[in-house]
Amino acid sequence: MSADTDPTAESANASGDVADAASVEELRAQVEALRSELSDLRSAVDADGGDDTRRMTIIATKGTLDMAYPPLILASTAAAFGWDVVVFHTFWGLDILHEERSKKLKLSAVGNPSMPMPNAVASLPFMDDAATWYMNKKIADNGTATIDELIETSLDMGVDLQACQMTIDLMDYDEDEFRDGVTVGVGAATALQHMADADVQLFV
Repeated sequence: MSADTDPTAESANASGDVADAASVEELRAQVEALRSELSDLRSAVDADGGDDTRRMTIIATKGTLDMAYPPLILASTAAAFGWDVVVFHTFWGLDILHEERSKKLKLSAVGNPSMPMPNAVASLPFMDDAATWYMNKKIADNGTATIDELIETSLDMGVDLQACQMTIDLMDYDEDEFRDGVTVGVGAATALQHMADADVQLFV
């Protein structure tokens, strides 16, 4: 028998060793790439502070007694859960934040399908006053928070109650006519910035 080594076998073994070495190097490169990517992700999370605070923007456009409740209830409730909340008041919604007009919000009896009276009766003089009196009585009898109380609660919880500057000018209001703590001089562009980042957007 010949003691000579088969050149073909040696070549095959050498090729296999080279291939194995290349595979190992490729795997090492992939592992390093994954480590680098993981490090970048950790740095991004650390830089962001891990902030997972939910955000909500509410657009309040109506200034009647019944329509003042939804934005304030939702805002104060969300703030109680730690949400970042902005309520942008525009047009008649400004009356909710106005120092004097917020105390005189009325409930309209006309065109309200939930009111237990026909429009012919609801349109009679002083029916809005009667409906408002009745609603305020129900609020007091049931121990429901008043609009004043909801506004104070919302502000205490950090809700940003904003007044639209364009509407302030349109309605000839002065900025000092609004409640303490209200953010005045807010434009649509500023409101849109918060809306764009908000998890929840509501139009009331």
